[in-house]
Amino acid sequence: MTSPCFRRCCPNQLLGQPGDSEQYTTSRQSRYDFIAATALSLHPNTQFTNHESIPTLDQSFDNMKRAYPNYPETDRADRIRDQEYYQLTLMNHVCLDYNGHGLFSYSQQLHSNATFFNIIYKSANLYLEITRGGQEPEFETKIKERIFRFMNISSDEYSLVFTANQTSAFKVLADSYPFHTNRNLLTVYDHQNEAVETMIESCRKRSGRVDSAVFSWPNMRIQSKKLRKSIVSNNKSKKKKKRGLFVFPLQSKVTGSKYSYVWMSLAQENGWHVCLDANAFGAKDMETLGLSLFRPDFLICSFYKVFGENPSGFGCLFIKKSRSSVVKNSSTVTGLVNIVQAPNRPLFLEESTSIDRGKTVLSSSSSSSSLSVSLSLPKQGISEIQEIGEINEEKKESSFFEIWKRDVAVDLKEKSTKNEASSSGVSSDVEFRGLDHADSLGLILISSRVRYLVNWLVNAFGSLKHPHPEDGVPLVRIYGPKVRVERGPVVAFNVFDWKGEKVEPTLVQKLADRHNISLSYAVLKHVSFVDKNNEERERIVEVKSIDNEGQKSPLTRKKERFDLGIPVVIATIGFLINFEDVYRVWAFVSRFLDADFVEKERWRYMAINQTTVEV
Repeated sequence: MTSPCFRRCCPNQLLGQPGDSEQYTTSRQSRYDFIAATALSLHPNTQFTNHESIPTLDQSFDNMKRAYPNYPETDRADRIRDQEYYQLTLMNHVCLDYNGHGLFSYSQQLHSNATFFNIIYKSANLYLEITRGGQEPEFETKIKERIFRFMNISSDEYSLVFTANQTSAFKVLADSYPFHTNRNLLTVYDHQNEAVETMIESCRKRSGRVDSAVFSWPNMRIQSKKLRKSIVSNNKSKKKKKRGLFVFPLQSKVTGSKYSYVWMSLAQENGWHVCLDANAFGAKDMETLGLSLFRPDFLICSFYKVFGENPSGFGCLFIKKSRSSVVKNSSTVTGLVNIVQAPNRPLFLEESTSIDRGKTVLSSSSSSSSLSVSLSLPKQGISEIQEIGEINEEKKESSFFEIWKRDVAVDLKEKSTKNEASSSGVSSDVEFRGLDHADSLGLILISSRVRYLVNWLVNAFGSLKHPHPEDGVPLVRIYGPKVRVERGPVVAFNVFDWKGEKVEPTLVQKLADRHNISLSYAVLKHVSFVDKNNEERERIVEVKSIDNEGQKSPLTRKKERFDLGIPVVIATIGFLINFEDVYRVWAFVSRFLDADFVEKERWRYMAINQTTVEV
């Protein structure tokens, strides 16, 4: 296993631990210096009221590098992106909607002998799956070995089973967990999570009790006193009671809030089984100090095939071997899968679904959920594509297909035929180039790069103001931490017009997609408002939508209003994201400073498509 990181690049989340006072002072000063540098990253401007006044990409990049002089040291990630994921540049596509870990690179799709996989669904008993050991195919064993290494987890300490997706992993654990004796389920999520909802439903079916942490508005911090009370309540005796299952992510994959490892320790000390949700982790985050000290009983994560191209993949459920008896009396469950080697063939013009949305994962290769067609281009074609020029922006994609679709398809088919003719079997060698890239960059470089980019974007969002006689009305509201060294690689935000009314997040997402920018959508939940006026303002749009759904009983409408969440747009930043990506998101959002932007977009697409486009 990799040694834990003791440097300040990995913020220490072990709250309450003794430490050197001089080091603490230095760390505090470093945090202050970072925030001050970020505030100057748009120098000499700090506020923009017109989208046409924002600096150019080159100007912004120069200012950013002056604020973060160490950012150029992360250019190894840019070289990997240029060499292995160049479809992002060719298609002019910004992907801020991927969550999980990428297994392969795009360039691997150019080789018909690249080893990918299919999944086969099965129903099985979880306990038997983790205790039989060594009976899976060699191909699946190699994948497990690689994932254990990447996640920095010992196969001597944990067992691993594959599931169809992240949601299936949660459901398999919930359906196998003894909620009839360990009756409590306690979760820590500041957003609506489909995977967690399946676990909650399973718990309630067996008369279990469900509780959740509560988060303060608008910084979305855990209300510590309430969570501590939920963990230790009624534990008056020294003997540990059978509490139940404590499901805990170390950071929110929606707001970027980070949480202390100490919550896991406190839960274990009070008789809870701990399930660590690692789906929000960035690449190499498993090498941080805390996870070398606190070992959860269960751990869930997910992997997808190719960043920016193929979000299908599988989920992983790790079970601590010393806790395998917890699921000993479980029944047969669905959602488990075997991973088998796919036939050697080009990855071309197939469909996919996203594992984070709990959809069925299709076999073999597929295209991005944002792109309708996937073309595997030879590298020599890049320069020719770039030289086409003078093509109307809306027609670039169709021109691209017209030029390359037939020739590339024929070329790949010929390569595939030759390789199949020269090979009597399927290679068992597996090259996980996506994981290899993360390993080669390492924790320090990746965490530094992501920290620079996400904080620059947060600060840039804060610079956008609607014109106002006295003080500009903010265009963007950030939910969760603002500029901080210790924030996760994701930004949750909403856009507001000059009157202070929220632009529907789904509309922002749709318009972003039309500008070739992929963003995600989420709903904040379990929020506690100190100011009831803020609560009323945030919920008014959602209440109106419920009232317009038709006739419902007063009791039903009251319950729905109580359960309402706050819809938000989210942008997730990984190590393959570059500065141009975050700049384009900022430039796109700045367009909402124009009060007529939405209406202009409607007419623009009507003119192009000669049809009415609903926005």
